[in-house]
This record gives sequence, structure tokens and C-alpha cells, in this order.
Amino acid sequence: MSLNTSTALASKLPQAKDLSHLLVPTFRIHQKSPFKAVMGTPTHDMINMAGGVPHPSTFPLEQVQATVRAPSHAALGRAGTLSLERTQASGSTESLNELLQYNDGRGMASYCRFLRKFTEQTHAPPYADWDVVASCGNTDSIAKAVSLFCQQGDHIIVEQYSFPGALSNLVFAKVKPVPVAMDSEGVDPVALDSLCSSWTGATPLRAIYMIPTGQNPTGATMSLARRKALYAVAQKHDLVIIEDDPYYFLQLGPMPDTQETAATDMSKLPLVPSLLSLDTDGRVIRLDSFSKILAPNLRCGWITAPAYIQDRMQILNESTILQPSGLTQGVISRLLNDTWGIEGWNEHLNSLRAAYSARRNLFVTLAHKHLAGLATFTVPTAGMFLWMRVDLGDAAADATAMPRLLDAMKKGGVMMAPDMPFRVTNAAAAAAPERFLRAAFALAETDMFEPALERLARAIASIRGSELQDTQSGTCAEPIDTMAPAPIAVNSST
Repeated sequence: MSLNTSTALASKLPQAKDLSHLLVPTFRIHQKSPFKAVMGTPTHDMINMAGGVPHPSTFPLEQVQATVRAPSHAALGRAGTLSLERTQASGSTESLNELLQYNDGRGMASYCRFLRKFTEQTHAPPYADWDVVASCGNTDSIAKAVSLFCQQGDHIIVEQYSFPGALSNLVFAKVKPVPVAMDSEGVDPVALDSLCSSWTGATPLRAIYMIPTGQNPTGATMSLARRKALYAVAQKHDLVIIEDDPYYFLQLGPMPDTQETAATDMSKLPLVPSLLSLDTDGRVIRLDSFSKILAPNLRCGWITAPAYIQDRMQILNESTILQPSGLTQGVISRLLNDTWGIEGWNEHLNSLRAAYSARRNLFVTLAHKHLAGLATFTVPTAGMFLWMRVDLGDAAADATAMPRLLDAMKKGGVMMAPDMPFRVTNAAAAAAPERFLRAAFALAETDMFEPALERLARAIASIRGSELQDTQSGTCAEPIDTMAPAPIAVNSST
């Protein structure tokens, strides 16, 4: 779609609904920073002596270069060297003098320009006045989005198992999470409707935070029908949806019948439409990150929301991070605007999907082999995680069973994440005897998958008080307490 065509279509779309009544009182009135409110914006003919801004001649970087690999084996011609120059723009990207200088809370122009184009191509938000703002990744974005709609003592709806970084943000903000039931597709819309309809809290529920694709920790992905149903419930109860979607571009498709039928050209496997793409009201605050699709410590991402929300996001950025590193934004901008271009970027995303799909396929196949009768799971169709319900047999009701399992796993040389840090507890959840482990198949080398699962199987069997028979020889597997293997971490810190 050309820029002119996109602009013409946008002009025919409705404006976002004004949901500012859902904002906390502090943000209902748009406020500029006190300094900018007094000083205004300098014009080009002014002699600007107002700000504490260093002179660019003092910046030590004359040029920055990076060697960039091709986005995929099919696009080797897009490999090359990107460079950023001190005093002049490099392709579509600002000069180093601009990238290294103070800037506003929106983000560098070239960086945001690419992300607007990519968002339009991928999601085509169905209202006219949306925009993007640069972020330092989704953990930072979550804190800011929550602060717009919740203040100390308020409640926010979250999935019954959720991202610990988000839950930590809520603790620091003194905002209380209210868990909503999940199934194999994530949030249950019927449960959400029931929760909202029966809510009797002192303050109304104004927002729901969720991870709709490759959910962390459960790996669940909402179908299009589920997303539509959930959006309808949000409309009914006037909820803002904080759509945290770092795994959106890691959609893997279903498990193949055989390795020969595994998808290799992921461009033929369409992405499930996002909640943003269904957002006719402008009630979705979408959070994207480069952490899982480019590199985590670039610490860059973007927020998509109605313009009046982005005005507030700009204020929040300028009072905290100002904006992500200009140098990092410049490298990403140069890479995506010029070296790879949007076609190369899409090829890179498809190559990631193929790589993680192959990892998922192998890990799930081996899990079926080694964990039969010991754990059950739903095969994830996106993301990096296999969420396993562990069968601890008669020991399941014992409160010490899970800590003992983790200790047995540690002694056996394998690490996976238990359910406790992810669980948003209520009375029913606390009493439930179910126990889960999250295995991340993204980092460990694939030749470690089988020994990791063998070690897990032995650990589970030891807690059940049974012996795991060696299916090859018919003899008992080596006792777990006599093993001294190198540890395998099938895990992730996020």
C-alpha cells in the first residue's frame, strides 16, 4: 500500500472515541511539561539559550558502522554495512549530532516513521487518529500504560497466570491485580463478562492487561473469534485493553504431521489479526518490542494508541526516560528503513518464525516421548514456551511437592520455571492442586532438549515415588541423587 493510498484510506476512517473519562484524574487534562509550557517551542530564527543542551561539537563519535547479516537465506543481497555520519543524514536516518542530542518523548522521526508504516501494513488500525511513540521495551510501556488508567488502590484485570514483570509493576504502583480465568486460548470472555458484571469493588474496573499471542507463561494464543468476543466484552463494560504482544511476530502455526510437512515458508502462514486491528473504538493500547524479534538489550519498542493517549505517553516519557537511546533508534532506523527495508524486515520476521517453529516441533516431539504419563500440555502455536501440567500423583496435594520437584530438578541438572511467580492468586487458585512448569525452548541448544526432558522425567518420577523405566533396556534409570550432570536451563528470565 502506498503512502498516498494509506493517507486517503485514513481520511475516511472515524476518529477514536474519547475515552478520557477512564484516565486517572492526573491525566484527564492534557498537560505539557512545566518548562515547555512556559518557554514554548523555539523557532529557527531564534537564538536559543534556554535549555541545558550540550554543543554537538563535544560529542566524541564521528561515525558509527555496523556489519549487518542478510535477513534470511533467501535475501543475501540485503546484507551489508550500515553507517551513521556525524553531521549529515544517512539515508532516511538522522545525523549522529541529532541522534545523540536531547529530543522529545515521541522518539526519533525516522524511527517512528518506519514503525507507522509497518503498523499500517500489519494491523491497519480501523480509526484515523492513531500514532506510535517510542518506548524502552514493553516492561517500561506496561508501567506507563497502567499509570494512565490506574492509581494507588485501584484494581486492574489480568490473566490468572501472567508476566512477572507486569505483576511487579503493579506491586510498585500499589494497583491490585484481579485474575480472570483462562483456557487453552487465553482469557475466557464469558469469565471476563461475569467478573465485570459482578464487580463490587470501591472503584470501577477500567482496564485489562493481557498477552494475547504466545502468552507468557502459558503459550496460549487467542483465535480471531476469541479476540472478537473479548473485544465485545471490553466494549460492553467500557474497558481499555492493554495489548502486550512481544510474541506476535513469532506465530508458529500448528504442529506438522511429520517433519517433512513442517512449514518452511512462513509468509504463507498468515498472522492472527491483532486486537489493534479490531479496535474500532480506540480502546486498545498496543505494546510492541524489538526484544524478541531483534535483540533484547537494544531496549527499544513502540506503543500504538490514539493521539490523545500518545500526548500523555509523551509526558510520561519526558518525565522518566525522555526517550530510548537515540543511537539505538538510529541503528534500528538505518537497518529497517535503508539496509533491509520493510521487505527485508518481513523476511527476517518470517525466518524467525521458521527457526522457532522448528525448535517448537522438536521440543514437543521429545516431550511426548519422555513425559507420557508425567505431564500434559497444549502445543503452543506462537511464542517460546511450553506450559506443562505436571502429574505428581498422590504427592500433588502435598504443599511441599513442588519445592521438592524443583530441588530434584536442580540436583538432576535441569531448570524450568515453576508456576508460582506467574500465578495471580485468589482463594480458588490458591487451593487448586494443579502444578505447572514453563519450559522455554528458545535459548538452549537443540541437542540439549532430549537430556533436559530425560532429567525432568526422572525428577517427576522421584516425587511420585515411582521408578522411571528405561524404555530401551527395561532397567531403572539412573537414580537422580547419584547424577552430577552439567545443568541445562530450559528457561527464560522474562
